[in-house]
Amino acid sequence: MREHPGYGHRRVATALGINRKRIRRVMKLVGLKPARRAKTPRKPGDIDRAPQSFADITRIFSPCAPEVLWVSDFTFIPFHGGHVHLPTVKDRFTREILGFAIMTSHPTELIEKALQMALSSSGAVPDWFHSDQGSEYTSEEFLALLDSNGVRISMSPKASPWRNGSQESFFDRFKIEFGDPDRFETIAEVVEALAQQIAYYNDHRIHSALRMPPRKFRQQWEHQKSRGAAKLTSPPAVVHSRLRGDRSCGLSSPPMDNRSPPT
Repeated sequence: MREHPGYGHRRVATALGINRKRIRRVMKLVGLKPARRAKTPRKPGDIDRAPQSFADITRIFSPCAPEVLWVSDFTFIPFHGGHVHLPTVKDRFTREILGFAIMTSHPTELIEKALQMALSSSGAVPDWFHSDQGSEYTSEEFLALLDSNGVRISMSPKASPWRNGSQESFFDRFKIEFGDPDRFETIAEVVEALAQQIAYYNDHRIHSALRMPPRKFRQQWEHQKSRGAAKLTSPPAVVHSRLRGDRSCGLSSPPMDNRSPPT
């Protein structure tokens, strides 16, 4: 728990290879609980903005390969009375954080930097990019960046954070495990620590759905794929469609125009 303060009984059981019920009893007996975080500030300026007409592809879509669906959101990290802003871009299949950026404000440039890092680090372009309807994601500049790379756009309906649940869940745990940002004295120290925390998430932290770190899952998937798609399997707790040659295999009827709701 000292090394992984955000672990609940499920991840502890996976890490130790012990029955979950036994771990839960022991943790309850000795009073061990994963840390919890406080609420983050909201952006009142987005409340009165007109909703976008992009379809929410995540309602009918389950990716079965990397670089099919990337999801993004950003969060506020409190720091000595102010905030540091952290957007991330995550591959929905592998759960890897492919790109991020850190600034003391949240202009459109912040989101663009995270996306550019994801494009560069992965060496790939996703079929779909999903986000909420925050002003940064709906800006003309950001939408043009996605369009110039041939990426189709998916957005959750306004005031529906649960529709981007994988990102919401990620930030919940991430901020708990990161700990108190005020233990650092400078922005540079916070930036370095956040980058290290993301590396820990990708390379070492057990993802409860994958039962292994995201990077290890990608490596396993690529290894199995190299041996033949017919032998490809998903980790025990992952519910995905099998690879059928079509990277959009989780989408029964792709909308022709991603600005129109799927039928």
